[in-house]
Amino acid sequence: MRSLPPAHPFDTSHLRDAGHDDKLREECGVFGVCGVEDAANFVALGLHALQHRGQEAGGIVSYHPDHGFNSARRFGYVRDNFTKQSLMDTLPGGLAIGHVRYSTAGSKGNTQIRDVQPFFGEFSMGGAAIAHNGNIVNADALRRELIDRGSIFQSSSDSECIIHLMARSLQRKVPERMQDALRRVEGAFSIVAMTRTKLIGVRDPLGVRPLVLGRLGDGYALSSETCALDICGAEFLREIEPGEMVVIEDGHVTSHRPFQAERPRFCIFEHVYFSRPDSILGGRSVYETRRQIGVELAREAPVEADLVCPVPDSGTPAAIGYSQESGIPYAMGIIRNQYMGRTFIEPTEQIRNMGVRLKLNVNRALIRGKRVILVDDSVVRGTTSIKIREMILDAGAKEVHFRIASPPTAWPCFYGVDTPEREKLLAATMSEDEMCAHLGMDSLNFISLDGLYRAVGETAGRDPERPQYCDACFSGDYPVRPADGIEKGFKMKEAAE
Repeated sequence: MRSLPPAHPFDTSHLRDAGHDDKLREECGVFGVCGVEDAANFVALGLHALQHRGQEAGGIVSYHPDHGFNSARRFGYVRDNFTKQSLMDTLPGGLAIGHVRYSTAGSKGNTQIRDVQPFFGEFSMGGAAIAHNGNIVNADALRRELIDRGSIFQSSSDSECIIHLMARSLQRKVPERMQDALRRVEGAFSIVAMTRTKLIGVRDPLGVRPLVLGRLGDGYALSSETCALDICGAEFLREIEPGEMVVIEDGHVTSHRPFQAERPRFCIFEHVYFSRPDSILGGRSVYETRRQIGVELAREAPVEADLVCPVPDSGTPAAIGYSQESGIPYAMGIIRNQYMGRTFIEPTEQIRNMGVRLKLNVNRALIRGKRVILVDDSVVRGTTSIKIREMILDAGAKEVHFRIASPPTAWPCFYGVDTPEREKLLAATMSEDEMCAHLGMDSLNFISLDGLYRAVGETAGRDPERPQYCDACFSGDYPVRPADGIEKGFKMKEAAE
């Protein structure tokens, strides 16, 4: 397989928006296409639509019968790399997969081009490439076992374990080898993979991470979200079911159930923040769910005020819902700089200290003298919230009330979300009243876990005996024991109690 060298071999953690480290981040998005001419071009479009799921690096692998497998991996944004015709001409063929990523918690600030997916392996029956969204919670144990048996790893990514497990399988075909490998894996995985003739999609038995199937002309597409199908003009067909593997070949889709059935636990934070508001999850509009979160929040935590203002952009739908339910006018009290991009790729210390002001600015004429309700999606460390409150007060606001469209984030995620260590999570060490005082707000309220469940369509709220979603970041109720996380010093809820 021919692979081109990276265009910019440097760490791109400085490309993140100011204040973005105070948000939880999905670590990747996947997209694959088969049965169309120049499939890599469609993959590039899909990855562009999934850029919010990973802005550090991206990669594409394609296959053409005359040219074999070809790959390109780049640091930075899709728009800055995979829109160049000279690069896309090196990725011919009617079958391609792609991946966008953030670095994981363990490799943050030390990203190497070798960690950028998709990963490729050459097997006795031919080559295969794989792109993975999620996190393998027993990856450390698997890696040690594989290295002891002679495997040589090229990256620090847990996803590479899957390639090595496939290589050791005794099955004859790649899909069967993948099934063998994934039965050894614990944790969350939504996978898009390819051989010379097949496009493959798999979700773990709990269905923690999303994966959808679409029709693209005479071919098919697999994607982390429906919004990426829209940009390609693909028709959304259905979600890949938890524990399902689909194999697409010669225009036909076959479904397999290689795993023992389990009760699904889809990540509820996909509804709150990760997914784009124009995507569909579980048959529900993400935008409408977020608006309904605001409605529930207004019912649970009313307050007298003059304006409801979102912290853009993630707080906007919830702020609209809060305004509609409370009757308090909605206003754009904070304006986001849409063009920050890479302007400050090498900022001076003075500019860096400006922090959130690089990204957000207060609409002073609107805010002055008003009692303001700020609606945001979450509070992680709280550093950005403090800066926003200072900006609002500097603009002359009379009062600042904070309403959060998720419950307190008190537990780290082990299933594909970059979460700080537990002691760095504000809600892990403070009560709601203590957080209010720490952040300097006139009032602070989070939506309850039951309220969040009602907003996503569970009218009876959360069933504590059989939770319908993975909500471990709020409850500490982990659906899969994070063995590697415990080894790294994280404590399970029961241990902490």
